[in-house]
Amino acid sequence: MVRKSIDRSTAAEITRGIGNVFADLGMPDAEERQTKLRLAYALNAVIDRARLSQAAAAARLGINQPKVSALRNYKLEGFSVERLMTLLNALDQDVEIVIRKKPRSRAAARISVVAA
Repeated sequence: MVRKSIDRSTAAEITRGIGNVFADLGMPDAEERQTKLRLAYALNAVIDRARLSQAAAAARLGINQPKVSALRNYKLEGFSVERLMTLLNALDQDVEIVIRKKPRSRAAARISVVAA
C-alpha cells in the first residue's frame, strides 16, 4: 500500500463555485453563456438519442453540417438563445419558459435552463 502525504504549504486554496462556471471565471454575459450551453447540451442529447449523423441532423434542423459540428463541439458563438430554442423545436422538443419572482434568500435573479 502506498501512502501519499500532502504538503500543506503548497496546497491551493479551493473556492466553491456559484453554479455558473462562466460567472466563476468572470466572463462577460455569463448568464447568456450558461443558458446557451444548457440548450446546446439538450440539443446534443436529442441528436444522440435519435442517433442522427451530422448530415441527418443538419437536414432536420435546416442548417448546414459545419453548424451542426460547431453545435456538437459547443462552439456557440454563432448561435443565439432564441435560435437554439428554435432548433430544439425542429427536433420535436417543446421549450417552456417560466417566469417567477426570485426568492428573498437569493441576492440576484437568474436565468436557468432545465432539461426534462
